[in-house]
Amino acid sequence: MKLDIIGDIHGCYEEFTLLTEKLGYSWDQGYPLHPAGRKLAFVGDLTDRGPASLAVIETVYLLVKKELAYYVPGNHCDKLYRFFLGRKVKIAHGLETTVAEWEQLNKKEQQRIRRMFKELYENAPLYHILDNQKIVIAHAGIREDYIGQYHNKVKTFVLYGDITGEVHGNGSPVRRDWAKKYKGKPIVVYGHTPVRNVREMNRTYNIDTGAVFGGKLTALQYPELTVESVCSSMPLIDEKFRTFDTETAKNH
Repeated sequence: MKLDIIGDIHGCYEEFTLLTEKLGYSWDQGYPLHPAGRKLAFVGDLTDRGPASLAVIETVYLLVKKELAYYVPGNHCDKLYRFFLGRKVKIAHGLETTVAEWEQLNKKEQQRIRRMFKELYENAPLYHILDNQKIVIAHAGIREDYIGQYHNKVKTFVLYGDITGEVHGNGSPVRRDWAKKYKGKPIVVYGHTPVRNVREMNRTYNIDTGAVFGGKLTALQYPELTVESVCSSMPLIDEKFRTFDTETAKNH
């Protein structure tokens, strides 16, 4: 199994296109296809904040439908799904950009996008266990004792990380550094928390390098465990990136 696992895209479609081309994918068919049969995988948070969330939805939907990619939902995906169900959600923290894009469409196109995303979300597992349990892809990561479980605590963990229920002064949730304590055998690839460079810790890889905050869009190649990135076209928002006391960074 050969994968190119892409971090949180957040509507950065241009960077997504450039990154897949850099990885050797051709867009001649209108979607990224690798001549050697490699597949893409996505750690969630396809939408919100960036300029072209709907184009990302369409491409990922098509790839998953054609069995050319793997997708797991992120917390932003979960919120957009609830919006499309007609539930009461706060249209903020990036969702407003996706909703604004969607509202510009005619009714028929709105229904098409809504149906497409609902199908993508509803058919996605909470996390993927792949390659004979050698690798797990989960949006915000996963504790080793949760692998193979699918209850509500697991859902909260994979969507939001190891949250304590407390908040920082800026309103962001307090999260424990679960990767520091990870002792599982499978490699875990995740995103959710923007970091400057891929954070490698105890066989876990955080590949959200903050594309929508002016960082990079990054892919981790498996099984090679090499990193490819493209620079973001978005303005840099320095305070959105998390730093850790001790870490090993892979930087390309």
